[in-house]
Amino acid sequence: MRYIIIGAGAVGGTIGARLHEGGHEVVLVARGAHLGALRADGLWFGTPQGTRTLRVPAVGGPAELALRPDDVLLLAVKSQDTAAVLAEWAPRPVAGGGTAGERLPLVCAQNGVENERLALRLFREVLAVFVWMPSTHVAPGRVSANGTPVSGILRLGGYPSGGGGERAAAIAADLDGSGFSAPVDADVARWKYTKLLGNLGNALDAVAGRGPYGRGSADGRLEALYERVTAEGAAVLAAAGIPHDDPEELARTCGKVLRLEPVEGEQRTGSSSWQSLARGTGSIEADHLNGEIVLLARLHGAAAPLNEALQRLAGEFARAGRAPGSLTPEELDLLAALAGL
Repeated sequence: MRYIIIGAGAVGGTIGARLHEGGHEVVLVARGAHLGALRADGLWFGTPQGTRTLRVPAVGGPAELALRPDDVLLLAVKSQDTAAVLAEWAPRPVAGGGTAGERLPLVCAQNGVENERLALRLFREVLAVFVWMPSTHVAPGRVSANGTPVSGILRLGGYPSGGGGERAAAIAADLDGSGFSAPVDADVARWKYTKLLGNLGNALDAVAGRGPYGRGSADGRLEALYERVTAEGAAVLAAAGIPHDDPEELARTCGKVLRLEPVEGEQRTGSSSWQSLARGTGSIEADHLNGEIVLLARLHGAAAPLNEALQRLAGEFARAGRAPGSLTPEELDLLAALAGL
């Protein structure tokens, strides 16, 4: 199989690098300065075991690639970019007849729970992946992964349900042999919803967590907000009848599989949402993380005022180009008031 990594940032770049090092054929899909650096200098990839430069083929989109029947499309873009990317790739022809949407598997290695649903409109075969991967898109052409002894946990399952059959087993075997823990799991949705709860604090981390408050505030309100936004999300999932586990227990479970260690010459930054603000991308995942809870609350007659406020605030930060961690004391006061703090 040839793996086409659509979105070669922190997660996609790490998966592509590890598969390449594992002897698999890989093509990275990127854009802008990142694509230019990959083409000119290769992918600089850092792990606790050392740094290296990998010469992995890189393209800017499907027009630059002749698709083959043995291709696997692995989607690792941010959720806000998914719809546009799917529309671009699904109609592309595959050698021997048919289109990518008709013939190729699409593997969604992304945060949130909406990507697979969007994909199933255009692709016949969709695999969902729970991703636990401490990684950073450091700069154009540079990706680091702090996990060891594996770089990440990638639990695969069919969508909307099931183990995904022989194809999922083959993909999981390739990942498992390339520096990941990659079991096949018919109940991967439960893992993804549990991680969604844990990701609800990403917007708070982006706007406040790495700023003047560090990872906390002198009066403890910031720490309390992390707890409140997660509790609010859990209450909404309960109202919607969606099963999940405790995100703190999930973190402990994953911590038994991988631990974080430094990468030489690199400093680990904040969440994926923090990284979006730091890179000035102009967009952020909050609409598909906190926004998922807001959507479910509206559908099921529940309330999610704190998630709604964080979704709106994170979007404003992204559109205005505000730096991560630049939440003002006045803005913190407003969030705290919503949470009753």
